[in-house]
Amino acid sequence: MKITLDLKSIMIGFLGTALLVSMISFKNNSDENEGKFKTVIGEQGIVILDSQTGAYIIAPLMRDAGKVQWIKGDFYNTHKTGKDNKKEN
Repeated sequence: MKITLDLKSIMIGFLGTALLVSMISFKNNSDENEGKFKTVIGEQGIVILDSQTGAYIIAPLMRDAGKVQWIKGDFYNTHKTGKDNKKEN
């Protein structure tokens, strides 16, 4: 059996392979914004949420000449009980 390759067949194979590789390696751009931690900075303070476990920490407004008091919590427990774990002044 005699196999002959011409330039047209080689180009079609090369372009087909390049197209297949580019389709396999294509990434969705929305994945870049997904991460484990989400941070929100607002007028009332800073909240850092661990999106995998639901744990969070809150840094309310600065007190006592620049000292930040971090408050730990768990989103799922707070949502279930309906109570906020912020400390009373």
